[in-house]
Amino acid sequence: MRRSLPVLTVVVVLIGLWYLLVIPMNAKWERDQAARAGTELGLGTLVVNTMGQDRPVLPAPHQVVVELWNSTVVEEFTGRRGIWRSGSLSNRSLVYHGLVTLGATMLGFVIGTGAGILLAIGIVYNKAMDASVMPWAIASQTIPIIALAPMIIVVLNSVGISGLIPKAIIAAYLSFFPVVVGMVKGLRAPDAMQLDLMKTWSASGGQVFRTLRLPSSMPYLFASLKVGVAAALVGTIVGELPVQQGGLGVRLLSGSYYGQTVQIWAALFAAAILAAGLVWIVALIEKRVLRRMGMAP
Repeated sequence: MRRSLPVLTVVVVLIGLWYLLVIPMNAKWERDQAARAGTELGLGTLVVNTMGQDRPVLPAPHQVVVELWNSTVVEEFTGRRGIWRSGSLSNRSLVYHGLVTLGATMLGFVIGTGAGILLAIGIVYNKAMDASVMPWAIASQTIPIIALAPMIIVVLNSVGISGLIPKAIIAAYLSFFPVVVGMVKGLRAPDAMQLDLMKTWSASGGQVFRTLRLPSSMPYLFASLKVGVAAALVGTIVGELPVQQGGLGVRLLSGSYYGQTVQIWAALFAAAILAAGLVWIVALIEKRVLRRMGMAP
């Protein structure tokens, strides 16, 4: 209760501020409609109307919750294309698009994590790579992903690679850098005294890596993985924008095309929920691994 009360307090305050902002953001439309109709618009009517517009500038929280419910449970269990009636997920539901995004995210995350760990090991054990590769890895992150994603997709499509792979590569591009930085920091965490002690025991390079450097890097690695999995999700969504073959990015784009701001916000919250779930899974694995290694209570 002590932990949840501050979080709940912040959530309640944010929702209250959100509701307060809905009124001025959506009031212009209501005033214009009242002026055209030649009617008076009272404060109470203004507040009620701004909370229920079909295409608001800023949707109210309850509108987003209703859209999330309709785009998941209602669509799948009462819709003509839903899993209850057709036996397969509806391509109009956030469940379907979320799973499309999740597949590319996980593939990109695995690729980015593997590449990041291997690159970090090379940087720590090879001075030439430390001097040459690390600056390039840092410089690569200065390129805006929104500009790089279409280039990657066009180049890969020109050689016949499409679908999941281009989005996964974009996700890997964003996720590998946090892993590289965290893993390099973790592998270099042992101090000189610990390394000298391993030398006095005539430990080989592989033994030093397995028994000292790798265990020391675990807390840093998992902290980086939490950042990396969220970055991979962002990369996947950005990669879905030009592809338009399903995914939360497509839902965001279609909502912007047709002015469906409630749909856009619902897709954003679906992405946030998905990211929170992925980070929670990484945190759960971290807790179990560190506990098994004797590094956590």
